[in-house]
Amino acid sequence: MSITITNTYGAPHNVSETNPAHVTSCDYYRLPLVGTIAPGNPGYEDMVEMLRDNGHNTRPEGYGLIFLESEEFSATYFGSIEQIEQYKRENVDGKATFDASQGVLYAQWPHGKGWDDFIPRVFWNQAQRGAIADGVGLVTAFAHTEIPGAEVIVFEFEGTWSPGGKSEQLVTYHCTGCHMDTFHDCGHVHENTGPDSRRWAARQARQHIISAHRHGVGDTNSACRPNNGEMLRVVNAVAREMWGTTGNALPETDDAYCATKGPCSIIRELRAGVRPPVYRA
Repeated sequence: MSITITNTYGAPHNVSETNPAHVTSCDYYRLPLVGTIAPGNPGYEDMVEMLRDNGHNTRPEGYGLIFLESEEFSATYFGSIEQIEQYKRENVDGKATFDASQGVLYAQWPHGKGWDDFIPRVFWNQAQRGAIADGVGLVTAFAHTEIPGAEVIVFEFEGTWSPGGKSEQLVTYHCTGCHMDTFHDCGHVHENTGPDSRRWAARQARQHIISAHRHGVGDTNSACRPNNGEMLRVVNAVAREMWGTTGNALPETDDAYCATKGPCSIIRELRAGVRPPVYRA
């Protein structure tokens, strides 16, 4: 597919030659988790099953672990306990590096029995790294290929699945070209449980751009379909009739409504470094 998706925020990523929505690697990672596991640890035998299946279970004393994450990709490094303990000692200023050739690197973070209890919930935006709050902030953004100046933005936020519900840590994307609210587009808001959640939201953001490139903006087959305020005008007309007023209850353009009551209102606050209110609370 002849399309280049350009990052406007975050590190560039390498993608499949045949599918620009599928990220295969990244040159720069954060290392949010470092640890060790050894025989006798709870779930150890289940945790090393993946190594055993691939012929990599070569350290009977246990393993040192480094969990890597970029905006759209993640990986897990298995090395010696000694190497990881040395890395931790040398990383007091946050500038240490490690030699990945000494161990083995797996794409994504492991999950399942043993791992689910070992790996804590880790957000891309962390307060200890200067974020507004854990799990609240921009993750990445891409330039829209069909609408000049528009972006498709991936962000972590606090919201509720239904108005007035319980607040949760969520992740989704938003297109500033069509202003569709992903809460009304089933399957595009995710519980923010780890790197896989962020990866999937970013993948869907890329798919949105690819759909617009393939089908055009506004086509019935395109994921990018601006409403041009049609629904807002209907709501305003009904409100005027019900209340006997002449003014509009809501803005009559999607960008104006989104900027005050929709995802753009969250993104504006995130860019300003302000913690937004819980969405749909």
